Amino acid sequence: MQRRALIVDDEPAVCDLIGQVLNAAGMEALTLTRSTEAPGLLDEGKFDVAFLDLHMASPDGIELARLMRSSRFNRMTSIVLISDDQRPSAVSIGFAAGASFFIYKPLDTNRLRKLVSATQGNMEQERRRTRRVPFHSKVLLKIGKEEFEGETIDISMCGLLVKAPRTAPLGSSVLVSLRLSQRMMPLVGWGSVVRVVSGDRMSIHLGQLPFSESQNLQEFLLPMIATELPGEPSIAAE
Repeated sequence: MQRRALIVDDEPAVCDLIGQVLNAAGMEALTLTRSTEAPGLLDEGKFDVAFLDLHMASPDGIELARLMRSSRFNRMTSIVLISDDQRPSAVSIGFAAGASFFIYKPLDTNRLRKLVSATQGNMEQERRRTRRVPFHSKVLLKIGKEEFEGETIDISMCGLLVKAPRTAPLGSSVLVSLRLSQRMMPLVGWGSVVRVVSGDRMSIHLGQLPFSESQNLQEFLLPMIATELPGEPSIAAE
C-alpha cells in the first residue's frame, strides 16, 4: 500500500516543492491550499505524514495538529510544522500541540529530503507497531461487573479484534486477560472499545497496558511480524 502524505499550506509553491520531494520518495501527496478542507480529510482515513503551515487562516497548523492528535485515524501520524516564526515560544506551542518536527521557510530541498527520510523512520516504527497479526486465542473480558469469554481474531502491539457473545458501547473500559502462549503468564491490562463490527466483534485499543505487559506483547509479536511479506497493508486496531 502506497504511503500517503497531506500538505496544507496557503502558498502553492510551497505545496509543489514538498509534493515533489515526497513523490520522489515514493509517497502519494495530497495538497491543500485552503485549510478549511483538511478536517474532513482527516476524518476519512490515515495519513503517514502531514506537513502543516503554522500560520494560515483558521484552522492553522496548530489547530490542525491538535485535531489530528485527537482524531480516530491520525493520532500517531508524523506532523511537520512549516514556519517562518523562529521564536522559541512558537516551537514550544507547536510541540505541545503534537508536532513531530519543524521546518523553516524558505524551504531547502536538501533539508526537506532529510526530513522526509526521518519521518519515514517514524512511519516504519508506527506501521510495525500497528500491524495486525492473525491470532486465535481465548480472552477473558471484564466490563463493569460482568465477565465473559471471547476469542481473538487478530492482535497488534496496540490492540486486538475480539469475537464475543456480547459487545460494549464505544469508549467502554475493558479489563483484558489474554494468554499469548502456554509458557507465558496471561497478559492483563485495561483497554477501551474503539470499534464494533458485525454485532459480535469489538476492536479494543490497549492504551493502558503496564510497561512490562507492553514489552511482553512486543516480544511475542515481533517474530510473527517479521515473517510477513513487506508491503502488506498495516491497519490499526481502532
